Amino acid sequence: MPVVRDAGPSLTQRAVIAVALLVGFYVLGTAIAAGLVAIPWALWHYTDHVNLKIALFCVVGAGAILWGLLPRPDRFTPPGPELSATDQPELFALLRDVADRTKQEMPARVFLVGALNAWVAQRGGVMGIGSQRMMGVGLPLLQSLSVPEFRGVIAHEFGHYHGGDTALGPWLYRTRAAIGRTLETLAHHSEALMKPFEWYGNAFLRVTHAISRRQEFVADAVAAGIVGREPMQSGLRTIHALAGAYDAYWYTEVVPALQSGWHPPVAAGFAHFVSVPRVATQVNEALDAALASTAAADPYDTHPPLAERLAALDAAPAGGEAPDRRPAISLLRDVPALEARLLGFITEGKALHATPWEAVADHVYIPAWHETRGHFLPRLAGWTVANLASFAGNPPRLAEAWQVQIPQDASIADATGQVGSAVGSCLASALVVAGATVHTLPGEPVVLRFAGAELRPFELGHGLCARDANPGAWMASVEALGITAVPLDAPVPPTATSD
Repeated sequence: MPVVRDAGPSLTQRAVIAVALLVGFYVLGTAIAAGLVAIPWALWHYTDHVNLKIALFCVVGAGAILWGLLPRPDRFTPPGPELSATDQPELFALLRDVADRTKQEMPARVFLVGALNAWVAQRGGVMGIGSQRMMGVGLPLLQSLSVPEFRGVIAHEFGHYHGGDTALGPWLYRTRAAIGRTLETLAHHSEALMKPFEWYGNAFLRVTHAISRRQEFVADAVAAGIVGREPMQSGLRTIHALAGAYDAYWYTEVVPALQSGWHPPVAAGFAHFVSVPRVATQVNEALDAALASTAAADPYDTHPPLAERLAALDAAPAGGEAPDRRPAISLLRDVPALEARLLGFITEGKALHATPWEAVADHVYIPAWHETRGHFLPRLAGWTVANLASFAGNPPRLAEAWQVQIPQDASIADATGQVGSAVGSCLASALVVAGATVHTLPGEPVVLRFAGAELRPFELGHGLCARDANPGAWMASVEALGITAVPLDAPVPPTATSD
């Protein structure tokens, strides 16, 4: 097993620090609460008089602090559908193998989650007493990594068990929760009383997050001792590179479909999303920036910078196992059914209809475009696409003509983007009614095919609203596409709503 550059605090030392921080917070809270209660008592004892406002302030403040200090049971809410060895034997065989190699017990429960990561924790009970080992495994993580890389991630998580990190977790988690409760309660009472708890909370985070960063190095070392350096380093690079891309994919591609009641193949869609040249370039640029960064970790970061983790792994052996290029998702059985269970969990049981990505435009985007144009329809009487040219470079005038509702605190860029999106939606809706067909897949721009031409309605909409847009040039572009006479006031299909 490779040696971490700086061994950092031992498990015993970390346990002492965790208990000291916990005790310190309770001592601080109890002392302040006792001092508050003592104030009205002292006034009564020494002056035979108590100011009602001061007494009320002190008693309520002490009560708020003591309420925050009161330990609560850890009510664990499953983060996703639970997996079993009976249904997923290949996945659990890998988990058991890593558990054996790290000499750790298997988690009591394993959940499928919708994030590009994996995690372990001790949850349930009170202050860790009566807790169980839990593990979360991300479906997009399985989609993105090879089997050896995924084994390295799991070994890293078992490394947290090995280092005792999860045993300390409930103590730190409960202390952080108590600090948060106390601050939240005092926020409605007194900012002055919040100050010592804010100070303690910031100090608590700086100390515990420094420990967390060291724990990540130790867990990496444990994992590298099992799978070798190369799978660990390549897996870390992949996860770091794709994390931002997955968030963008989820919120721009998947969420609109789910909100409309449709379930496209999420895992396959993400694979396509990151293969689109524009997205792939952004992913590579983000990774290159992280690798080139020499900035030290922020005191409040829970993980070290990527470059430091990769450098720490350079001393580990490369790994002697035969190359295995299978995607980790091949460890799962019946991925479509698992996806359906996960999305049903995320949407809290909302009825979802399966659909291929090729049909998402018909089910999701086109109805949304029609709804937007239906909203503006009363202002579009007699309009064709040609009428838009006179507004080129002047989105405020178009917003006034269409009565586009823009938030008062919106920046100029946001307001311009909102008008451009409205124009793009209306163009797309009108063209679909006129017979255009729509093509788009995850990560790709919306393309309409109309009368032998291909056009991008949202690029046209935002181009119209650009500061340097020229009416003549914009008119020439739509004339070349053959869409100038397309009516914007054509009736909206009855399935779409309108004002």
